Amino acid sequence: MAPMRVGIVVPYSWSFWGGVVEHAELQAEALRALGCEVKTIMGNDPPGQFTRVLHPRHGRHGAPPPDVIPIGRSVIVPANGTLPNIILSPRSLFRIRDVFRRERFDVVHLHEPMTPTPCIATLATCTAPMVGTFHASGDLGWMRFGTRAWGFLAERLDRRIAVSERALVSAERWLPGAYEIVPNGVLIPPHADPADRDNTIVFGGRHEQRKGLHVLLQAWPRIRERTGATLRVCGADPLRVKLLMNRLRVRDEGVDVLGFLPQEEYTAELLRAKALVAPSLGGESFGIVLVRALACATPVVASDIDGYSDVMTPETCMPFPPGDVDSLAVAVEALLSDEPRRQAMGASGRELAQARYAWDAIGKTLVGIYEQVAA
Repeated sequence: MAPMRVGIVVPYSWSFWGGVVEHAELQAEALRALGCEVKTIMGNDPPGQFTRVLHPRHGRHGAPPPDVIPIGRSVIVPANGTLPNIILSPRSLFRIRDVFRRERFDVVHLHEPMTPTPCIATLATCTAPMVGTFHASGDLGWMRFGTRAWGFLAERLDRRIAVSERALVSAERWLPGAYEIVPNGVLIPPHADPADRDNTIVFGGRHEQRKGLHVLLQAWPRIRERTGATLRVCGADPLRVKLLMNRLRVRDEGVDVLGFLPQEEYTAELLRAKALVAPSLGGESFGIVLVRALACATPVVASDIDGYSDVMTPETCMPFPPGDVDSLAVAVEALLSDEPRRQAMGASGRELAQARYAWDAIGKTLVGIYEQVAA
């Protein structure tokens, strides 16, 4: 029996890291491990002067791997409190059409199916069975225009998936229909010991208002004074973080700004750290950054917001009110001052990640869905 050929369509750029891009890459790996042939169709912004003009933040260098089919450059389009890199090039429409003619996929899986141009072009032209995953949560005001212009194309999806209850509610508001929840999977390292950690805490995310880095930085002088810990800022552009610290009048003592990190290096940071701090203010459909830490046996201090609350448990995470600088500082201090409790939370977090968010189980669920729609 020939292996199932799966095409994954992502409306963002491979060159710039984000939750959906990470999800798609790990999904592709999981499907290959189950015997599928997988190609990912997405944008690419090669490093150079032109990319630096269009994009203020640093991206991945080099060319995409052979299993990624690039279809054009991206531009920044503000949406849902973030700055995604979306492919809007008219040429991408013809490139996508050519990809489907050439590859002849058995099933095509779209991420954020209502996002132009790759996903809309896929819905309009692809004749293979299609599955769509909805990631975003919140008001999604841009869908007011999107549903009028091309919302009818959602009827071409054979199955609709949401990554969380919040994402389901947000999608169903604009596109009523039947959805099923399949959570985000995460990279789970083969070994993770919650003991013998460096006295560091990690922030992982882009420098966007909703990620709440400014809240953590305001609490940092107190945390540093009382714990002696070092803050490792991962994912955010170093220059923008420095400017933010200057504006907040926060000294850089004990703050290491690392910028974008490849998967392996970010995982290594989490495996060395005593905790991850996630001070987001809202707009999160799923706490992928939390689960990444839990998979590394690293306990979490996180704002108690929708999306995160679906992931957090008392045994693995310490919540605090979003935007509350004092409560954030108290929570971090309490966690770092009780080493037995911190290690127990780390061990429980890894068990939770392995039980609920391991890609091998999620991959099997997806293959089951693909087989049903292909039949």
